[in-house]
Amino acid sequence: MEDSNYFLNGLINNDERIVREIYKSSYRQVLSFISNNKGQRTDADDIFQKALMQIMVRAKTRPFSIKSSFQAFLFVSCKNLWRRELNKKKKEVTNDYVFEHVTEERDLALSILEQERWEFFQNKLKLISDNCKQILECFFNKIPNKDIAEKLGYNSENVVRQRVFKCKNKLIELIKSDNKYSHLKSI
Repeated sequence: MEDSNYFLNGLINNDERIVREIYKSSYRQVLSFISNNKGQRTDADDIFQKALMQIMVRAKTRPFSIKSSFQAFLFVSCKNLWRRELNKKKKEVTNDYVFEHVTEERDLALSILEQERWEFFQNKLKLISDNCKQILECFFNKIPNKDIAEKLGYNSENVVRQRVFKCKNKLIELIKSDNKYSHLKSI
């Protein structure tokens, strides 16, 4: 998308005006998401910065194109980083004996890889039927089978379970048949 390249190039070239535009157009949404998910403003600041850094480093080391708007791409990056951060905090709190010290570079590399895997998954999800997308979206959002059956007009929960199984297998088949899967899996 044209605006995506504009923002991506501005970020790569450290164009202050464009970086301010990015903050103006995207920060509030990220702050809202993080605030609603056990975070503070300082967390949102850190995550937003990390996401911008991750996108910039990734674009400089391995050029890529953004298939959605830059703002949507940035938001998903921030969401993934925040979920990762919450999981890391959970591990630190619940696991007194195993404390994993992760360097900034390693953390950045892992978050870039995670973002690439997420994009790969999203691209494969686009290839399945609309019906399967609806069913899997409900399934991933943990909507009970009874409610899925009502919402999508299926006769029973059993039919929903069968459809979920078939749709998940179709998605898995699409993912595993792509050469990029082996690469992303082995890293």
